[in-house]
Amino acid sequence: MEFRRLGRSGMKVSEISYGNWLTHGSQVEADQATACVREALDVGITTFDTADVYAGTKAESVLGEALKGERREGLEIFTKVYWPTGRGQNDRGLSRKHIVESCNASLKRLQTDYVDLYQAHRFDYETPLEETLRAFDDLVRAGKVHYIGVSEWKASEIEAALKIAGEMGFDRIVSSQPQYSMLWRVIEAEVVPLCEREGVGQVVWSPIAQGVLTGKYLPGQPPPEGSRATDSQGGDKMIARWLSDDVLEKVQQLIPLAEQAGLSMAQLAVAWVLQNPNVSSAIVGASRPEQVRDSAAAAGKVLDADLLAQVDAVLEGVVTTDPGKTESPAKRP
Repeated sequence: MEFRRLGRSGMKVSEISYGNWLTHGSQVEADQATACVREALDVGITTFDTADVYAGTKAESVLGEALKGERREGLEIFTKVYWPTGRGQNDRGLSRKHIVESCNASLKRLQTDYVDLYQAHRFDYETPLEETLRAFDDLVRAGKVHYIGVSEWKASEIEAALKIAGEMGFDRIVSSQPQYSMLWRVIEAEVVPLCEREGVGQVVWSPIAQGVLTGKYLPGQPPPEGSRATDSQGGDKMIARWLSDDVLEKVQQLIPLAEQAGLSMAQLAVAWVLQNPNVSSAIVGASRPEQVRDSAAAAGKVLDADLLAQVDAVLEGVVTTDPGKTESPAKRP
């Protein structure tokens, strides 16, 4: 496993992070989830990403149980706050009340005294940014959080937060967690240039485009049984955007490129996002331990310029680049 600094901070993270969105507590039974976490540890992954909302808070509990007994100082545990975790009006958003209460609940579920990175899961237009940042800063000062990050924030929102933190002496944002893959490149135009200047690293999710970039989904054919596209608990909705024949036909054309590079399709996809120097880590999920091992092998791989150009040529016409696609709900859900 290779390691990179998280933005301009002093903390290093594994190039491959293990994430349990749409798996632990929902798609995958606890024993299998634990087996995937053990496999992640065996291949050198030290960075684990989750969120309070995943599987209605169950994902954090499963991860906490799976990591029990590990040396805490040897791990980087990330979680997030924003989406509803209860029925009350304050069980959501980025108010001081919800941030503090959600952090305390996450720590209990994760069975830890602190998290290494606490992330705002979306931007909250109903809470003053100063209130949000002060609450995060207080958690850092209390020792419950080491670093602060955001997820799916626009460049303008990140920039505003950095400005306020600088003026008020708050702990700075060190990371951004956006969706990023060969097919979804909306961060490249605005978020990445800003973050490169400001020392904010990307911890990217869905580098394999929910599994589409493995090549297992074939044009003109129904999705494989047991795949994310057949998961009625939410996975099918997330992956639907990629399942058109024009996208799937182009993905099939990537298979010879992966073979020439000596990589599996998943490894090619993960290695591709890691070629971006602003990416600190790529989050991979899994329902089976062998999937963890396959993706983790992408760490340290260098793709030459010719291969990157061929990937661009193959995918021309199906890549999403509009930075406006990054957006948070206008009102709390």
